[in-house]
Amino acid sequence: LSGCAIIRPPRDGGIRYRGLTQEQVGVQILPVDYEIEYICRGSRVIVGPKVRKCLSNGTWTEMDHHSRCLLLCPRVWTSLENGRVTVLPPGPPAEGTVLHYSCHAGFLLEGRNISHCTKLGNWDSPKPLCVCDSQAGISLYIGALFPMSGGWPGGQACLPAAQMALDLVNNRSDILPDYELELIYYDSMCDPGEATKLLYDLLYTEPIKIVLMPGCSSVSTLVAEAARMWNLIVFSYGSSSPALSNRQRFPTFFRTHPSATLHNPTRVRLFQKWKWTKIATIQQTTEVFTSTLDDLEQRVKEAGIEISVRQSFLTDPAVAVKNLKRQDARIIVGLFYETEARKVFCEVYKEKLFGKKYVWFLIGWYADNWFKIKDPAINCTVEQMTEAVEGHVTTEIVMLNPETVRGASNLTSQEFLAQLMSRLGGKNPEETGGFQEAPLAYDAVWALALALNKTVAPLRGKGRRLEDFNYNNKDITSEIYRALNTSSFEGVSGHVVFDAQGSRMAWTLIEQLQGGSYKKIGYYDSTKGNLSWYGNDKWIGAGPPADQTVVIEEFRFLSQKLFVSVSVFAGMGILLGIVCLTFNIYNSNVRYIQNSQPYLNNITAVGCVLALAAVFPLGIDGHHVHRSQFPVVCQFRLWLLGLGFSLAYGSMFTKIWWVHTVYTKKDEKKEKRKHLEPWKLYATVGVLLAIDVLSLMIWQIVDPLHITVEKFTKEAPKADLDVLIQPLLEHCSSEKMNTWLGVVYGYKGLLLLLGIFLAYETKSISTEKINDHRAVGMAIYNVAVLCMITAPVTMILSSQQDASFAFASLAIVFSVYITLVVLFVPKMRRLITRGEWQSEQQDTLKTGSSTNNNDEEKSRQLERENRELQKIIQEKEERVTELRNQLAERQALRSRRHTSSQNQNQNHSAPPPPSSQAEPPGYSPGTEQHSLPPSFSNSSNLYQGEGKLSRNHCHNSRLPLLYK
Repeated sequence: LSGCAIIRPPRDGGIRYRGLTQEQVGVQILPVDYEIEYICRGSRVIVGPKVRKCLSNGTWTEMDHHSRCLLLCPRVWTSLENGRVTVLPPGPPAEGTVLHYSCHAGFLLEGRNISHCTKLGNWDSPKPLCVCDSQAGISLYIGALFPMSGGWPGGQACLPAAQMALDLVNNRSDILPDYELELIYYDSMCDPGEATKLLYDLLYTEPIKIVLMPGCSSVSTLVAEAARMWNLIVFSYGSSSPALSNRQRFPTFFRTHPSATLHNPTRVRLFQKWKWTKIATIQQTTEVFTSTLDDLEQRVKEAGIEISVRQSFLTDPAVAVKNLKRQDARIIVGLFYETEARKVFCEVYKEKLFGKKYVWFLIGWYADNWFKIKDPAINCTVEQMTEAVEGHVTTEIVMLNPETVRGASNLTSQEFLAQLMSRLGGKNPEETGGFQEAPLAYDAVWALALALNKTVAPLRGKGRRLEDFNYNNKDITSEIYRALNTSSFEGVSGHVVFDAQGSRMAWTLIEQLQGGSYKKIGYYDSTKGNLSWYGNDKWIGAGPPADQTVVIEEFRFLSQKLFVSVSVFAGMGILLGIVCLTFNIYNSNVRYIQNSQPYLNNITAVGCVLALAAVFPLGIDGHHVHRSQFPVVCQFRLWLLGLGFSLAYGSMFTKIWWVHTVYTKKDEKKEKRKHLEPWKLYATVGVLLAIDVLSLMIWQIVDPLHITVEKFTKEAPKADLDVLIQPLLEHCSSEKMNTWLGVVYGYKGLLLLLGIFLAYETKSISTEKINDHRAVGMAIYNVAVLCMITAPVTMILSSQQDASFAFASLAIVFSVYITLVVLFVPKMRRLITRGEWQSEQQDTLKTGSSTNNNDEEKSRQLERENRELQKIIQEKEERVTELRNQLAERQALRSRRHTSSQNQNQNHSAPPPPSSQAEPPGYSPGTEQHSLPPSFSNSSNLYQGEGKLSRNHCHNSRLPLLYK
């Protein structure tokens, strides 16, 4: 069951169980939120927590504070006529209570000035008396507010220190010899509301106070803002708020406690020493920390340091710490009170925001064991807290002079501590509030005494005296102000001097937590900018961590194996192109080569070589050339590929365009255009080339190519290093790259589509003028398909250098290889296998005919013979028609002559045989035969019967007989 085990009562005391019956008292576990109350026997009283409450973690509240039943000492010792009594610690005068006695001005103390309450309930010395001193000087009263309790009970040590200083000052004959400084003080409890009431009492009750001495920052802010209405100097010993440095708001304020912003120059100096340019901050939302952080932000900005993350919290720091982790904060400045520091570092442990990658900067005025104190507000163990805070750095104002020197009070810092410990009755300094600030209170009294002493002569010259001060007198206040503003002396806290805002200028102590204890690693003098470094700083890693994850920029380069492999193929292709070009030029007089338009083929070969040459700059990147030379490589890529495509594809497109234009027109237009003029072909290629050159020139003049760097997602290396790899990739680009590519791809795409269409339309055409147009069409198919696939794919793969290069370069290589093989290899094969290496003139001399071995010549001969045959057939058809007409006339004439004769009717019943008919005049069988060409005689068997002429494409007429 959840709850708390019953604890033992204090000695000479018992426990009152609230809400339990007599039978229930015997239980061993009490429920959560249950409260017990300590009671003491007889006249003893409880010192320490009187009531404890059961917490959910099974512990009781305030277990780090012991409760004791002690006897009270007589209270009559706590008051002194004509004097003052300081009770330490505040509260009832039980065992361990120490009383400090002092007399008002004009009185002397007879007896001991200190008394201790023993465990028997008695004081260890008689009560002293204050007797009149006939030689006492004029009293000057200081109104003080010492926080003996509350959030910062600094008065517990600061009040005895101030009284020590007053006693020494009043005993010095060289300081204010005619005056006695008197201290009238109250307990402000570090509460502005309580301080308001006490300030009213100080101002409106006699005697008049010449100076006010408040303690903590919140009280000092209230007092300093109101004091100027009474022309009062305010001198604080324990206020660190940066807001108090505002001279317009607090014109009469001074302090021996340096401003919290004094930590900031030290922090900035350490940031510079360790070469940090990026920090983060986390603060508790209070005025003192907010103003401190504002000052730090201004200082780091001037030093060129960036605050990348700024987090704040009110009571729960969990979300703020998670944000620090999420935003990769490394160098973190924490501004919060000690109780909140434990909460922060418990969350730091949970988020793993500690170790060799992180450095925390904290305020140095926490207790040395602050992280080991058990706190019910957190759920982390002491071991976890110790691990989380290891290695952090603190900056602390030097409040005790580290050097052994005697200052204005003729005491060294160590002698001062010894006397202070005596006044505190040997009480543990760690349990005494304000022990660290006690030297500041001591020096505050000395600074005030020396300043008042400095004003005596100037005031006397004006006919004034310090005792003439009242709340309407500005002259005396001005003299005190000038004296304080020029103060400079050695105190037990170090050299005392004030800046223009009235704040103390002091050294800063730098410490680091090493192995669970703080070690001094240096001092910083902000007035001179001097850093005294011991060199004993230790780090969990090899040295001070980086202020952020180190990002190493690493360029992605093309695989050299891939580049070399593709370059070999491209080089072989260039060699093949040169071979094809040489072959075509050498055999340009061969009829078969002439009929393929060799000059266009030469242009195609040159374009292929240029396109293959573009493969080399495509593979050149930052691995081969300096970044400043990369734009030149970009130009080579663009121009070589653009001109190569224009020449190679443009020449093929021109061929297929001409074939389509000539052979898909009507017959009469086709006959007119069959005579090929080569200059028109070259002009077409020139126009296509000029369009590309002009567009590329406009592109490079208006929006030239330059290098751009693409960044990829950061990658973590395999090793356990505090670095990230930032991959980078270089690209050739321009401001409106997409627009230019859209124009070029659109124009080229239309040209490719038109080439495919023309190749398809002319696939069945045969022409002697361009005998390789079918091969050109096949090459156009391949080039178009490869280009249309490659263009979008390379744009998609632009971020993958190897894949993009491989796809683009191999597409160029394959298209060029296919083009060269399809266009030139068949010609080479034909000339080699058939031996057609001679020109047309040589063929004529050797064979007597230029067409014996030429299919085109045979085709032309057959066409001529066919035309001659068609003419002959047409003539024969006309002759047959004429003969039929004559036969019809003769038949009609014979009919009229034999109408009356029966024999003639019998003879008329059967048609006369064709052989008995008379021959038409002028008919000669042999004549026609000799007029026909020899080839026609071989076709005589086609004209042997009726209906046979239709198969010879002569006419649809049906003839009974065809004479040769």
